[in-house]
Amino acid sequence: MRASDAERERIAEALREAVAEGRLTMEEFEERLEAAYKARTHGELEPLVRDLPAPGGGAAVSLVKSPGAAAAPAAAADWASRIGGGPVSGPVAIGVMGGFQRKGTWTVPRRFTAFAFWGGGEIDLREARFEDGEVVIRCIAIMGGMQVTVPPDLDVHVGGVGIMGGFDDKASGAGTPGSPRVRVTGFAFWGGVGVDRKATKAERRRLREERREERRLAREERRGELE
Repeated sequence: MRASDAERERIAEALREAVAEGRLTMEEFEERLEAAYKARTHGELEPLVRDLPAPGGGAAVSLVKSPGAAAAPAAAADWASRIGGGPVSGPVAIGVMGGFQRKGTWTVPRRFTAFAFWGGGEIDLREARFEDGEVVIRCIAIMGGMQVTVPPDLDVHVGGVGIMGGFDDKASGAGTPGSPRVRVTGFAFWGGVGVDRKATKAERRRLREERREERRLAREERRGELE
């Protein structure tokens, strides 16, 4: 059966709970979260949580009903605050025998072109704002390389061409409700363009803090039992 956005978000919430409880490492969490947002069917989602209990101690995570189902409206509201408004960054980035970076809280224009010749570039959208609900990023790498990093919950469609090089499209997939749509196009000639999904730094920090708090509470509970 085809999976819905709400079902993908339920699985993502279960994974966040699992890493906060120490059941998953950060590496396992990031790998499964990426797979969850790229999943198209229940058959692709279910193995991601098959070895995990449901939040609250249930027997298993369910695609039908889960406490995480209420997360979608919050995610949509968060995306709405990052679309439109504020100064827009320049529409072009160039790295010739050198490099460029676009990262942090920059604003992605509707049409953004990145060019690298005998050099490299880094485009990070995890904390970015977006001029519009749909943007196009055109990457051209000639005898060079370019890396595009997107958050796990962003709607991304990759359609570039590699000629004696590579244009990675593994990150293509739907995002959470309300997310901007980002189209990554262009070509790589004797070079490469990679597009990867990774959790934001804030998300990783939050999960680490939750895990530390869970461990602290567990230690206090054990000490109380011994006393």
